[in-house]
Amino acid sequence: MKRLFGTAAVILSAALTLTACGGGDPLTSASASPATTGSGSGSDSGGGKAVVGSFDFPESVLLASIYAQALEAKGVAVEEKPNIGSREIVYDQVKSGGLTVLPEYNGALLAFIDPKTTAASKDEVNDELKAKLPAEVEILDSAAAEDKDSLTVTKESATKYKLTTIEDLAKVSKQNAVGGPPEFKKRREAQFKDVYGLEFKEWKPTGATTADAVKSGTVLTGNVFTTDPKIVLNDLVPLEDPKNVFSAQNVTPLVNKAAANDTVRTTLNAISAKLDTQTLVDMMKRVAVDKDDAAVVAKDWLTKNGLAS
Repeated sequence: MKRLFGTAAVILSAALTLTACGGGDPLTSASASPATTGSGSGSDSGGGKAVVGSFDFPESVLLASIYAQALEAKGVAVEEKPNIGSREIVYDQVKSGGLTVLPEYNGALLAFIDPKTTAASKDEVNDELKAKLPAEVEILDSAAAEDKDSLTVTKESATKYKLTTIEDLAKVSKQNAVGGPPEFKKRREAQFKDVYGLEFKEWKPTGATTADAVKSGTVLTGNVFTTDPKIVLNDLVPLEDPKNVFSAQNVTPLVNKAAANDTVRTTLNAISAKLDTQTLVDMMKRVAVDKDDAAVVAKDWLTKNGLAS
């Protein structure tokens, strides 16, 4: 979800002309029911079966739809279970075999498995994951596409308080609130204090409205994900993370080893080989801003890339 967030801003600025997600960010209500069955083959056509789940935010629902439709195109009978919940809930479902496939973010997954990890790059993160994940699950190939966590402020706040990096927040954090998903405080409070000396006046569970809460001044800074088109639309500034609290967060399939067959593995790896950050930004603009259906956006991308017809 470590590169500097200035890079993300460049990507998003370029995306504004065609576009304007956290991860994966809960930007808006996802256009999917709590549990649906895939609309492809509907039966086992020789490619096996797979249950594809997602976290409870639109980018994850979109990625899960990409996975599900690509698998169906290869003859896999797919059941989709979107919007299940946070990693604290969904991870165990992959481990137990209740889910076959989950679109994950490698750095966020590693931090969940080992909160003390210092791995930063994609390769470092994936090497540690392969060593530390339990025997029941495994990661497949990571995509170039990356949706990083950030602490983001308005341009006005960045100018007023001279904020360029997360470390700069230390001089104003005690007088201000920070926002993010409900689990954000538990995951990050100790890290921010230990690494950057940050102690916030209040941690507000802003969830799907974090970017809006930053823009409105409800919080000084928030955990906005770098593919969120509202960064550009609201003229927000992701702060740089020179000490790499937020590691690489590449989109990475997490699968249950026993349930994922060779067709599942090769199909998901083919998706990862073609998915980049700019493409993810563009698709999320369609979902979060234009309100296009996630399944339609997924289908368009798969067809364009020869992964479905």
